[in-house]
Amino acid sequence: MRVGIIDGDLNYPPTSGKRLRSLHLLLPLASRHQLICVLRGHGDAAENAACLEFLRDHAIEAHIIDDPLPTKKGLGFYARLAANLASPLPYSVASHDSPRFAQAVRSLFADRPVDLWNLEWSGYRYALVGLSGPVVLQAHNVDSLIWQRYYETATGLFQRAYVYRQWRKFERFERGAFHRADRVVFVSEADAALAKERFQVQNAAVVENGVDVKSYGVVRPQPGSRWILYMGSLDWRPNLDAVDLLLSEIFPRVRQQLPEAGLRLVGRKPPESLIRRIQQMANVELHADVPDVKPWLAQCGVMAVPLRVGGGSRLKILEALAAGLPVVSTSIGAEGLDLTPGDDFTLADGTEAMADALVQALRHPEVAFAQARRGQQTVAKRYDWPMLAAKLEKVWESVRSCCTEGRP
Repeated sequence: MRVGIIDGDLNYPPTSGKRLRSLHLLLPLASRHQLICVLRGHGDAAENAACLEFLRDHAIEAHIIDDPLPTKKGLGFYARLAANLASPLPYSVASHDSPRFAQAVRSLFADRPVDLWNLEWSGYRYALVGLSGPVVLQAHNVDSLIWQRYYETATGLFQRAYVYRQWRKFERFERGAFHRADRVVFVSEADAALAKERFQVQNAAVVENGVDVKSYGVVRPQPGSRWILYMGSLDWRPNLDAVDLLLSEIFPRVRQQLPEAGLRLVGRKPPESLIRRIQQMANVELHADVPDVKPWLAQCGVMAVPLRVGGGSRLKILEALAAGLPVVSTSIGAEGLDLTPGDDFTLADGTEAMADALVQALRHPEVAFAQARRGQQTVAKRYDWPMLAAKLEKVWESVRSCCTEGRP
C-alpha cells in the first residue's frame, strides 16, 4: 500500500509518548508498504534534519513543513485565548490550523494518489480537504476526557468557566472527527468503549501503546536506590499537574518518613517556572531533553506516576516495567493498560497513599522488585511494538479492503 502519514509534529527524535508511538508503529511497516510522511516542524532546524535523515535511512519518505505553533506565553497568547471564546473550535485545535501546512499536503499529493491516509491527530483533518482516500484516525487520547478532568481539578471561577467551555467544544469537535474517519484507532479498550458510549462510535479499532521490550530489557535498575523517578513531557498540562502534586504534597511527605530520598524529573521542554522552582528545592533534580531515558531508569528505585488528569495510556509505565523498575501509579496513571494492581504495579490514589507506597518501595526493594519482575513479564507478552505494528497493519488492510469494495 501507499500510505500518506499526516502528523502535526515530528516523530523523531522520540522524546514524547506520542512520538514514540507514531515512530515505533511505522518502522516495522516501512519494509512492506510505501510510507510518505508529511510532518509539521516547529522551528528547530537541527531536529528537522535529524528527523529527515533517520526516516529516510529507514525507507520512509519524509517531508517537513516548518511552521512553528503560536507561543503559549505573553500578551499575544492571552489575546488568542480570549479570541477563542468566539470560535466553535477548541483553542488547541484552532491554534494548529495552518493554511501553509494544508497547501503543502495538497501539493505533495495532487498527482500521487494514496491507498490510505493515516492521520495522527484529528486536529489535522483540514489538511486532507480535497484529497481522496480512506482515512484511519489515530486517537492517542480522547481529548474531551482530558478536558473534563481539567475541569474537575480546576480552581477559581474564571478558570473553571473557561475550561468548561473548552471541554464542551472538544466534545462537539471529537464527535464530528470520529464520525468522519473510516476507522478510529484508540490506544485502549477503555478509550474505545468511552467513544462508543459518548459519541456512538461504531468504527473503532484498538492498537495499544507499547515498548521496545528488547531494548529496555537490558536496563538494570538499582534495588536500594533512594531516588524516585518521574518521566514525562514537561510541556503537557497533565504532566505538569502531576509534577506540581509531587513537589508540593507527595515528595514532602516522603521526606518526612525518609529524609534521604531524592526525586528526579526527566522530561522535555520544562517551563522556566518549573526550572526555577526546582533550583530552590533540596534533593530534587531536573534532567531536561535527555536523548535516552534508560540511564535514569537504571539509577532509581521506583517510578511515581501521580497523574490525576490524562487519557490514553502511559508509555512511561510500560518503559519502567520493561526495564524491571517498580511502579507506583494512580488509577488514572495506569488507565488503559492491561496490568494487575498488586501483581504488576502498586496502585495508590491520593497524595498520602502515593507517598506511603513510594516509601514502602524504597524501604523494601526486595518486595518492590519482585513485583516489577512480574510486571516485566506481562509487558513482554502484551506490549512489544512489532506485535502492535502488525495490529495496525491489519486495520489498514481492512479499511482499504472495505473502501475498495464500497462498504462503509
